[in-house]
Amino acid sequence: MATKLLITFAICRLIVTVGLTLDPTELLRLAVEGQLSLDPSDLETASLDFGMMGRAKPLAVLHPASAEDIVRLVRAAYGSALGFSVSARGHGHSINGQAQTTKGVVIEMSGSSKGRGTQGGYGSKPALMLPRVSETKRYVDVWGGELWIDVLRSTMEHGLAPKSWTDYLYLSVGGTLSNAGISGQAFNHGPQIANVHELDVVTGKGELFTCSENQNSELFHAVLGGLDGSFCLYNVVRWIRVLYSNFSAFTKDQEFLISLHGQPSSKKFDYVEGFVIVDEGLINNWRSSFFSPHNPVKISSINSNGGVLYCLEITKNYHESTSDTIDQEIEALLKKLDFIPTSVFTTDLPYVDFLDRVHKAELKLRSKGLWDVPHPWLNLFIPKSKISDFDKGVFKGILGNKTSGPILIYPMNKEKWDQRSSVVTPDEEVFYLVAFLRSALDSGDETQSLDYLTNQNRQILRFCDDAGINAKQYLPHYTTQEEWLDHFGDKWAQFYQRKMEFDPRRILAAGQRIFNPTPLSNNIKKLASW
Repeated sequence: MATKLLITFAICRLIVTVGLTLDPTELLRLAVEGQLSLDPSDLETASLDFGMMGRAKPLAVLHPASAEDIVRLVRAAYGSALGFSVSARGHGHSINGQAQTTKGVVIEMSGSSKGRGTQGGYGSKPALMLPRVSETKRYVDVWGGELWIDVLRSTMEHGLAPKSWTDYLYLSVGGTLSNAGISGQAFNHGPQIANVHELDVVTGKGELFTCSENQNSELFHAVLGGLDGSFCLYNVVRWIRVLYSNFSAFTKDQEFLISLHGQPSSKKFDYVEGFVIVDEGLINNWRSSFFSPHNPVKISSINSNGGVLYCLEITKNYHESTSDTIDQEIEALLKKLDFIPTSVFTTDLPYVDFLDRVHKAELKLRSKGLWDVPHPWLNLFIPKSKISDFDKGVFKGILGNKTSGPILIYPMNKEKWDQRSSVVTPDEEVFYLVAFLRSALDSGDETQSLDYLTNQNRQILRFCDDAGINAKQYLPHYTTQEEWLDHFGDKWAQFYQRKMEFDPRRILAAGQRIFNPTPLSNNIKKLASW
């Protein structure tokens, strides 16, 4: 039976505008079931994001009670003579202001304005916004502002869970689907956008459409794209980490493991990631909380080449009913790998605990005041053919021996990505994600400062250009249209055409600054109505 994941999602991917002007008090004339707020605390919250590298205060914040509230708002923006931009905000985890706007309205997709609830989202939500799970057809119907942690909790009550995840679950469904949504399962099940059956989408004209592979397919692929099975049944994870000092051996093994995606579950791992260690402290940091603090791993105890180590992180999911074969299956796979023999670390834990592992580290950082700091993150897709050059030039070159945060690295299979979507990937069958997930601290150490880290990001990007790496940014951020044209490459014409069809006034999602706004035409004025 076909499975499906139905997402009520409000804003199309990367459909943007700089923003138009409007008197905020005019917005209060708009009749909505939810709350249209001019409250300073709401405006302040919407003016910031996880990156904490810029501030943009909106004119107002909408806390919608239904999709119809979003339709009314966007329709008002589209029909207004002066106009205003509209941006959707989930959990505010963007880095460079992608969900912000200075001359428009931010839609607070994650619920009401009355404080966070116990489930991680905002306070009480209307019943229509709560996840609805079908056990027989194996799909979940969720609001675009729902956090993935709450989707997981809802589905696990029925013994089910989506197959493809992000590493951090306190992100909104709409937020991750607007970019792709990737983690160590992507090599096998594709990104999260490859596991969506149907969407409800509000376009830049204020029109609400249901779209899928077979219904309004152009809009479906403009927003994301793809189809695949969505659910699995597990309750235990065997979590394994092994270390390498040789980069070629490390990448060869990673590529071998993701090549097994078509094999039966007994002959492959369920999750393949990795990270780079150039600083001894990082092997036991928040992303590496797997290792016991009572038995920390020391780089100096392992013969590393040039002070750099590489950690392969893999998991095998299983149910208690199949636990008698899991050891043999894992041993057979590990025998084919070329890691440092003395560096195998394993632990078993509940499936939910593994998926929610980063949140536990978040709580530790919050307790130390180290979470709400600037995050100059840089995420790159690197072609397989250039990953060795990247290692020599960046991991063993530009970074030195300080990184100020985790560096993830793992390969994915391009065939698992639907090329009709708006996501841009390198033009090779296998490509790597390299994610510099760094935090800027005011500690007095120059190498931890925001200026130092952002300058180092620019160095990395310049190196990629000079060395012909042909890297593509994931969660892209550019400041000129020329850079956006270069980013999209052959996809630009299709992207532009979809933009003009679904958001001709360039109203939606102001943060990316790809397009300039256009004035309201006389024909549209005649049709405009609040």
